[in-house]
Amino acid sequence: MVDVGDKPESRRMATASGFISLQPSTIKLVRENLMKKGDVLGICETAGVMAAKKTAELIPLCHNLFLENVQVKAEVRKNGVQVTASSRCSGKTGVEMEALTAVSVALLTVYDMCKAVDKKMVIGDIKLVSKTKETL
Repeated sequence: MVDVGDKPESRRMATASGFISLQPSTIKLVRENLMKKGDVLGICETAGVMAAKKTAELIPLCHNLFLENVQVKAEVRKNGVQVTASSRCSGKTGVEMEALTAVSVALLTVYDMCKAVDKKMVIGDIKLVSKTKETL
């Protein structure tokens, strides 16, 4: 683990995104909230928030952070679901891993909820969109 003890605290924000491609029939089920496991978008957003809060438990050497805010948004697109997650904290290290973890788990949740009806799903394009640091 990196020693951040001497670093000054700052307000840190990060945004990440990712995508899961779905078959047209699956998109229709998601859009109309007809998946057997329930509300795909709502559940995946909740899973993303929960995952962000557990990032240090999932990724070795990641610092525990006191997250001030995590937002996860899942939107149906023409050929799948786009997930965007933003995380924020005041601390000595960044929150990009929390945003990336939120996106990854949200997408895995979509996969899990749709796997019974779609065998061609592909998760991809998970990336850090932005990160900022403001001195307190």
